[in-house]
Amino acid sequence: MLVFIGKRLLGGVLLLFVVTAIVFVMFFLLGNSRNSVGGYLAGQQGQFDTQGSVVHQYVRFVGNVVLHGKLPESPHQRLPMTTVIAKTLPVTASLVIGGTILFLLISFPIALLSALRPRSLLDRGLMLIVLIGLCAHPVWLSLVFSYVFGRKLHWFPLAGYCDLVYDPQSSNQCGGPRYWAYHMFLPWLTFAMMFTALYARMIRASLLEAMNDDYVRTARAKGAGAFRVLRVHVLRNALLPVVTMIGMDIGVAFAGAIFIEEIFELPGMGQLLVLSIGRADLPTILGIVLTVSVVVVVANLIVDIAYPLLDPRVRLRGTGDAIAASRGLRRELRAQQREATESAS
Repeated sequence: MLVFIGKRLLGGVLLLFVVTAIVFVMFFLLGNSRNSVGGYLAGQQGQFDTQGSVVHQYVRFVGNVVLHGKLPESPHQRLPMTTVIAKTLPVTASLVIGGTILFLLISFPIALLSALRPRSLLDRGLMLIVLIGLCAHPVWLSLVFSYVFGRKLHWFPLAGYCDLVYDPQSSNQCGGPRYWAYHMFLPWLTFAMMFTALYARMIRASLLEAMNDDYVRTARAKGAGAFRVLRVHVLRNALLPVVTMIGMDIGVAFAGAIFIEEIFELPGMGQLLVLSIGRADLPTILGIVLTVSVVVVVANLIVDIAYPLLDPRVRLRGTGDAIAASRGLRRELRAQQREATESAS
């Protein structure tokens, strides 16, 4: 187990260097004009050493970012870029994590009911309802939820954000877990609707497949109850594709968070990216792209480490077989996503 985790950690570190290399090429080498990050930094003394060979520049870039946590300063930001990222990243993280928990809480009961009554009216009705969320754009969903639950019913605020921890010295006097969840529920619901259909269909397919396996029939033959078989044997295997797919959807989740943050006025990285694009603020865009790339790599590393904890067979197989099985599962999940999208359209 320790050998497997060590290899995945080494692979994650190497992948991080590849990501930083791609970001360095995109922002520093592609273009020498004043409008490029490299051109901008060339006129800024004391930020990054842009002299010397490409290798020397890349080493300096990695050293400043990784070792010193230093990002290029933006002319439009009054605070250092690391401070700006540190303020906006928790907002986006709370949206993505909270929305993920919510769509899992919605997807699992729907998938369980559909799997227990396959091809019934209940099954078809539940799949039809969740497919509506898959077909709808997050901007449309945000506006509808804000109008219905905010303006008409007055159940939730139209927009705005409250800090999770109340700080009396902060300019935002709204804070605390209660008000934080109160303001975040509609964004969470919008985010959850983007993924509920895909995960409900995937979990349903995994449950139906697991229910027909030999070990499930053996457990039933030994007299195990339906609930125990479902909880001990079936759900554990249904979690495997869910964990893998969550790691794949981190980048997609950030793309959806951009629209949601803009509609609900959440001061996260999505709203910051929209403002930076409008201002042509390339240093800020560089910091956001680098941060999101690192988050995606770390999330997939966590998935790779969690996968053998759920499926001990991955630890017993060779590394090559485990990687091949993981890639095969990811290809199968992508095929299921395409089938769900085609059936929805």
